[in-house]
Amino acid sequence: MESTLLCASSRFASSQCYEKAGAFGSNFQGSFSGKLQYKNSLFTKNNGTVSRRRAVISSVLGRKVQKETVIPDPDYRIPIVLLGAAGGFVYVDNLAAAVPIGLLGLLLLVQATRVRFVFDKQALEVKIGDELQDSGENAFVGGKNRWKYSSFVNWELWWPTFPILVYFKETQTKPEGQIHFFPVIFNGKQLYDVMVERCGPSKNSGPKEV
Repeated sequence: MESTLLCASSRFASSQCYEKAGAFGSNFQGSFSGKLQYKNSLFTKNNGTVSRRRAVISSVLGRKVQKETVIPDPDYRIPIVLLGAAGGFVYVDNLAAAVPIGLLGLLLLVQATRVRFVFDKQALEVKIGDELQDSGENAFVGGKNRWKYSSFVNWELWWPTFPILVYFKETQTKPEGQIHFFPVIFNGKQLYDVMVERCGPSKNSGPKEV
């Protein structure tokens, strides 16, 4: 599993163990990449020049913006479960398990507050913060953290009832295909719906093609 779980994070904060602590893995080559009062930067063309204007958009997460962009809501369930499990291990005096699980939960909590999946008309892009700042180049596999839907070979959401990981494989980064894994620190239903809409049905998760 390749790189990018760590990718957004390592760029965002210095170690990729979906920014300020990174994301998991790297043979877990995934891309990590995850305030309803929201400031968004819009770009418009005026006489051939691009001018930047800011618009305050209320409650836009998980909704369509400019009829083209979808940003799933953040979801804190996985971080909360991990932090709760760490607390349980502390209670039974098992620090060896409590420390790594607690750190992972903390890191995913931070990620969920800052990392955004932005689905525009043509591509999925990882952005940072309420200002949707550029996440920069992928530190592990190179290239921008932006992938055109047309390059997607397959994607899956594990598991639809309580999603933990989202996976996709794309051929934009390298022709033979690049695999990405992200922890689901976004609203799972919104993420699933937009992936189906923009990328087509997944091979296993559905919806099944008739």
